[in-house]
Amino acid sequence: MRLKNKFIISAIAISTALSASAQIKPDNIPGLTAQVYSSYVKTLASDEFEGRLPFSKGETKTINYLEQQFKTLGLEPGNNGSYFQDVPMVSISTNPNPKMSISASDNSFDLEGLKDYVLWTRRTEPSIKLENDELVFAGFGITAPEFNHDDYAGLDVKGKIVVVLINDPGYYDAKQFKGKTMTYYGRWTYKYDEAARHGAKGCLIIHDTGPAAYGFGVVANSWKATKLYLDPRGHESYKCAIEGWFTLPAAERVLQAAGTNYKTLLNQALKSDFKVRPLALKLSTSLTLTTQYKQSHNVVAKIPGTKKPDECIIYSAHWDHLGIGKPDAKGDTIYNGAGDNATGTAALLTLAKAFKSQKVKPERTILFLSVTAEEQGLWGSAYYAENPIFPKEKTVANINMDMLFPYGKTMDISLIGEGQSELEDYLAIAAKQQGRYVAPEPDPSKGLYFRSDHFNFAKIGIPALYTETGIDIPGKGKAYGRKLQDDFTANVYHKPADEYNAATWDVSGSILDLQLLFNVGRKLAYSTTLWPKWKPNSEFRAIREKYMK
Repeated sequence: MRLKNKFIISAIAISTALSASAQIKPDNIPGLTAQVYSSYVKTLASDEFEGRLPFSKGETKTINYLEQQFKTLGLEPGNNGSYFQDVPMVSISTNPNPKMSISASDNSFDLEGLKDYVLWTRRTEPSIKLENDELVFAGFGITAPEFNHDDYAGLDVKGKIVVVLINDPGYYDAKQFKGKTMTYYGRWTYKYDEAARHGAKGCLIIHDTGPAAYGFGVVANSWKATKLYLDPRGHESYKCAIEGWFTLPAAERVLQAAGTNYKTLLNQALKSDFKVRPLALKLSTSLTLTTQYKQSHNVVAKIPGTKKPDECIIYSAHWDHLGIGKPDAKGDTIYNGAGDNATGTAALLTLAKAFKSQKVKPERTILFLSVTAEEQGLWGSAYYAENPIFPKEKTVANINMDMLFPYGKTMDISLIGEGQSELEDYLAIAAKQQGRYVAPEPDPSKGLYFRSDHFNFAKIGIPALYTETGIDIPGKGKAYGRKLQDDFTANVYHKPADEYNAATWDVSGSILDLQLLFNVGRKLAYSTTLWPKWKPNSEFRAIREKYMK
């Protein structure tokens, strides 16, 4: 029986046997209170912090506040005597040629930028030019040995532009990969990295709204802005000259010129005997770009372990948001980011207080990591993963917190990335002790497991747990809870309206969730032998096993 079914059965059993909120049994954990948590949220989400944008006055205020709070709580500096970890970054602005020329043996045509495609680069040279570079269709652009799938098998794509499909085969065929649950291989970021690993000159993804989970307008809006990346100087690695997307209509036009179409190539890519095929097409275009080097900061504090201080459990949350920007209808220009992610950062401080309040100290070190630049691409956690304070071989697990909804108590807690690691088993046990249950995320095809900071720990093999607020509100039901979250996404998320309001916020459910995450971390921190493992079908299992032998 699949784990998802176990969760569903558990939910039914609890919902049948237990009637309402009276059945929820909160823990009594010193320091982990609504008053403590709310005070942190209120401060971090205040106008004084100016939306907590990296490289701004808001960053300076935020990281200094976090340092002071960790000192007040009695936590030690987490980075060799410092509460800060410098994160060097580069800002890249591109100016793509508004036209892309596609040429075949018998005809040629132009595509229009933003309407038909978007282009970007992670390189930092002043300009990039492509002239009659060969296009090759590379299926899903995936190399996944645990699923016996390799779209690049027997193919040399060096110097060529690969065209690939979005998502992974499981979206279309439930018998492949993890079915509708997107794997890391379905993420567009993976496809660019994999193309680069094979030496491709560029990678263009065919956009399709269903498997992408968002319209092309979302892509176009995000790709015409300045982007941040980690500063590559001194540790350069190969990157494709161009990364981008075709709209589906533009892709059909390109594929028609190659004598085929989208549906035909999709069906071919789903077959076990798929072979990459040249498209007999050439691409020409160019980009100019401007780069600027900057530095942001992660904030890190620790409670040292008494028996295994060299081993650690990491709690993480991103402190950054969007700063000051376009005014809303009320003229408000400060994007306070109360839910996203003053709540997660406040949760980090609250858990630090709770662990520090324990009479018995942990046997392993607990690291509290508040990372920068999540909103710009998970870069603070990516930098930590590349430059870890504790080696990955000594890091037991990561527990990440990002957006705790203030809607009161819920019978459930939503698990993002069902079937990944044993950490979710620990979570299920802790939830049951509260009279609650773990529910799988409602739409696993969106790949939410790959969209917050825990993902960078997973990428290097560290088991990582990420949960979100549940929707099963006692006495009101799941539809009501879902509506609250949908309303937040539509009207509050990434808008000036994301503000703290003591009169309307009910954080009792957030405290219950934090108690669960405390208990999961405590299980690991008060042990010298327990090492959670990845599940057999996790795409990150082999990474961990390779260096933990």
